[in-house]
Parts: sequence; structure tokens; C-alpha cells
Amino acid sequence: MKQLFLLAGFLVSGLAAEAQQTIFNVPSSDITPAHRIMAQVQLDINREEVCSMSTLDYGLNHNWEIGLNLYHFDYERPAHTWLRNDTTTHIPYAPLLLLNAQKTIDLTDNLHLGLGGQTGLNLAAAHKTAWVGWAYGNLGYEFDGKHYKTVAGVFAGNRRYLADGPTLGVHLGIDAGIWYEKVHVLADWASGSHDYGQLILGAEVYLAKHLPIALGWRRSNQDGEQALVLQLTYSPD
Repeated sequence: MKQLFLLAGFLVSGLAAEAQQTIFNVPSSDITPAHRIMAQVQLDINREEVCSMSTLDYGLNHNWEIGLNLYHFDYERPAHTWLRNDTTTHIPYAPLLLLNAQKTIDLTDNLHLGLGGQTGLNLAAAHKTAWVGWAYGNLGYEFDGKHYKTVAGVFAGNRRYLADGPTLGVHLGIDAGIWYEKVHVLADWASGSHDYGQLILGAEVYLAKHLPIALGWRRSNQDGEQALVLQLTYSPD
């Protein structure tokens, strides 16, 4: 029962907070329609932690969107406490409040370029508040009436955001609408031995037209750690 209350609390806090739409962790480079709102919350559940990342984006004109993220809002299960880190880059600084922005440029009817990033500060610092940042450039391709989407790109970030490891890398993702807006297969992967470097495979089921929920399996590049990923999205598309 305590675990159910904890999960509900994460979902409520995530949706009340404000995060860039992702497949799982890799940005999809989809743009929120102008004057509409997109919300997404993700829980990463392993033996040691329940990790929360949340997003709220607002669509602007000319294929721009802006928003807020609350990242690494993490609960350490053995210690029964919330994670707070501002001293080591062995793990990312936490928790983080970030501003995000993204711009897409249509190259053809099916191909677009997405440029974006997020930057901000760690919250509730015990010792120091520091700047964190991350940026990416993606090529997104859609086919079969937008039922299938792929994305490939490069990213760069500082170690307070990514944790120890390479600060440059590549990432890939796919969203396959095998039963469009009913059941989708999702997968993404990012290079690197840091916190962002991981593979996630899963499926997404639409509870309603604008409300898909996804369940995935994650494997860390660094040490093979595995986790369950739960993601809820409200999309105005």
C-alpha cells in the first residue's frame, strides 16, 4: 500500500511540475502545436531508487516550443529519503529545475531537423547551486502516414547533467505505430557510460486519443543495471 501511495505521489508531483517530449529518454523532436500544452512524466523503478522526470511544454508559432523540466526527483528506497546531490559527478546533480526550448525545421514532407536543449540549476542544494546544461541536434523521419517515426542525432552536456563519462555522444529512437494510436512499439538508445547512456525497449498503449501510457525495460550502458520504466504523456496532437 505504501508503494502505491508513493507511485501516485510521483505521478501527481510530476504532472504538477513542468518537461521536452521524449520517446523514452531520447527527444522525439515532435513540436507541441502552437498555443497548446504537452505534459509528460516518467518513472524509472529499480531495486534502489524510484527516479522521476517530468516535462511541461508550450507550443509557439514557427515550430518553436518552450517549457520546464523537473529532473532527477529521486526517492532512495533503502534509506527512505529523497536524493539530493551537489557534490559529485559520479551521478547527476539532483534534483534539477530546467528551462527547455526546441525548434524544428522541415527539410522535406517527411524529414525534419530538430534543435533543442535544456539548462538550469540544481534545487535544494546542501553545499552549492551550479549550472547544468544539455543540447542536441536530431534528424527525424516519418513514413507510412506518420505511423512510423525514427530519430537520430547528436548530443552534448556537462557532467553535472550527464554524470561522469563522455560529454558528447549519439542517440537513436523509433516510435512504431503498429496499431496507430492504439498500440505502439517504442525503443531508444544513447551512447556513453554516463547516466544518459542506456537502452530502453517497450510498448505504448493509448488510454485515450491524447493520453498514451508506456511501459519499458531499461539497461544501463555502464554496468548493465536494469529497471522498469513507466511513462505517461498528454499530447495535444
